[in-house]
Parts: sequence; C-alpha cells; structure tokens
Amino acid sequence: MKRVLSFQGMSQYDKSIEPMLRSSACGPTTAHLLLKHIGLPAPSVNSLYILLKGTRIGLFTHRFVRNLNRLVGPDWTAETCTLHEALQEIKKGRPVAVKFDKYFSFEFDLQSTFAYHWVPMTGYSVEQGKLYLFVHDNGGPNRESKLRKILYGPNHSVLTFVKLAPSK
Repeated sequence: MKRVLSFQGMSQYDKSIEPMLRSSACGPTTAHLLLKHIGLPAPSVNSLYILLKGTRIGLFTHRFVRNLNRLVGPDWTAETCTLHEALQEIKKGRPVAVKFDKYFSFEFDLQSTFAYHWVPMTGYSVEQGKLYLFVHDNGGPNRESKLRKILYGPNHSVLTFVKLAPSK
C-alpha cells in the first residue's frame, strides 16, 4: 500500500528567507508549506519565524502548536497526534508536520535520519511489513527540497507528529 500527496516542497535556504534565519527555519518552512497546501493564508517563512517564536536552535513543539493555533483561528486546530492519526490525515489529503528530535528525546546515540529537523510528511508506504514515511527534507544550502522515503522503525523514538485539521 502506498499513498503520496501531490505537494510542492520548498528549501529553508530559499532566497526569500533571511540568511540569518535559514539554518533554523525548518519549522517555519514546514508550517508555511502546510498552510499553503490546505489553502489557508500562508505568511512568509520570515514572518512565521517570528509568529511561531522560532529560535536559533530550532522551534519547540509546544510553540509550533500553540502559535500555529493562534494563527489559524477557530476553524482549524493544530495538535500533536499519533502515528495512526498522522496516516489518517494523509488519507484525507492533508500533510502532517514531523519533528525529528534525538536531543530532547535523549536518544543521543540513535542513528536517526535527522538529528533535529521539522519536515512535512506527505505520504507513506508499507513494503514487506515495514512502514516508510515520505517527507520533503526542506532542502539545504544550494539545494532544493526533495522527497525522501524514510524507514519509520529506526526513527520512531525521536518523532513527533503535528496535524493541522478542521476543528470539530
């Protein structure tokens, strides 16, 4: 089984993003892309960096959720969710924010795909009993964002999922 949403990624190193913010703009870039994909007003990444209260060491999950909720208003809700809920969001056509964080999960020695990074998850597949997540990696210096297929198992202990869904 495989589901991958049509999705336009963006590099956190895009020329439109302030140079001094780029290395820690993965969270605001992910938020910008989610808002844009679901058709909500999407402030610039520079503005989201300020609105979401990003820092030089990254964007904490509670700030991402709390401040995204302030931005989207009462008709939408951002909240952390389980893997199962994240997969359901993909089935509904909505990408999910995923945070890789081996530092605050105290998994310092884990060989995770990313040490500390926010990315949009846009799909998944199950192959030979193993779950893979499709994420846009938000690019790098001199490189556009690309779609990556990541094995869930070795990364599961450092992942946090955040969905942005209509309020009930």
